[in-house]
Amino acid sequence: MPFFDVVVVGSGGGVDETNLSGYLLKPCGASWDDGIIALEAGSGHGALGHILKRNPSLFGEVTADDDPSKRITPFTVYSNVQTIQVAYCLYADRRCFLITHAHLDHISSLVLSAGTMGGGRKYIYGSPQTLKDLETIFSGRIWPNLAGYDEDDPLFRLIYRTLHADGRYKSISRDVSVRSMTVSHGESDSGGAYESSCFFVKHIPTQHEFIFFGDVEPDSTSVKPRNVNVWRAAAPKIPHNLSAIFIECSYPAGRPTETLYGHLSADHLAQEMLNLATEIVLRQKRDTTSPEVLYGALAGLRVYLTHCKETFSSDRPINHVIRDQCRDLLKPHKLGVEILTADQGMKIEKTEFSFLSIIIGHVILLRTNVYTVYDIVCQLLQL
Repeated sequence: MPFFDVVVVGSGGGVDETNLSGYLLKPCGASWDDGIIALEAGSGHGALGHILKRNPSLFGEVTADDDPSKRITPFTVYSNVQTIQVAYCLYADRRCFLITHAHLDHISSLVLSAGTMGGGRKYIYGSPQTLKDLETIFSGRIWPNLAGYDEDDPLFRLIYRTLHADGRYKSISRDVSVRSMTVSHGESDSGGAYESSCFFVKHIPTQHEFIFFGDVEPDSTSVKPRNVNVWRAAAPKIPHNLSAIFIECSYPAGRPTETLYGHLSADHLAQEMLNLATEIVLRQKRDTTSPEVLYGALAGLRVYLTHCKETFSSDRPINHVIRDQCRDLLKPHKLGVEILTADQGMKIEKTEFSFLSIIIGHVILLRTNVYTVYDIVCQLLQL
């Protein structure tokens, strides 16, 4: 069964300001009006309004008798209103924001709507540095001072809550907890690594989770490599308890290192997947000298590419171009990973692993004599 529903409000990395990082999340089985978690806040009300014009049933929920003809949508609740008003009402149901870092393409709708968003107070979860950077915006100069740490101050519409990278999970909403890890995103003004975040988002009742990266650079070019720490934390959970990763891949393959600006390209994304597969194999205490040992190591894992930067130089969306490059680069390694795109307007309803893809991956391992039949049966019984 699926554990989360995710709606992609925006997934681009520029230059189109109507398609910036923004995702709406809820546990599967809960209603959208029970409380929505916003992952990033680049694009917001306007983008969602246009999406709803194209797909009015995007947030539809089937009634108890499972009759599709009785599907409840925002338009059956908010009848005779424009889509932008429906988007406003949906955003009023947000309970909190998860922000990976405070670059404008990840926070612009949060800032612009801070004084007018409906519903009760909202919480902003982020690293100490992310919240510090937001304080410089909600300072009374760049934008009115509408956010703070003091819940007793009635003027604050937004309340900061710190996520420390301490290895612990923090409950942020009903049935949802988050672990934050620090990743590197280019150089900061002080010459060190600029800090972004990576979130392990967990469905508490089932203990199933997925990973969501903010902007991130490859370990191979970073002044402070940190991705390997994420892969080591993820390795023991894949694919049984962790079967989806949202990760940026801003550029096509071949982009010069000096112009990555703290981002991944297709060739670096492929290498990061190989690094993850290696950590899984190392944890299993297997010899990594042969490339065949990685076959099927990522079976059952879905990787959604985000933050692709549109160039308008192709008749195809740039994220599809980058996706195909990643698939081609990874194909010879037979990792078993499924590379997908998080397209604006899509609803991802199944972030659970694919049982079939796990079996296929283990068949590959069997054919290369990496596992015995007994090993494979034992792993499948854990499902």
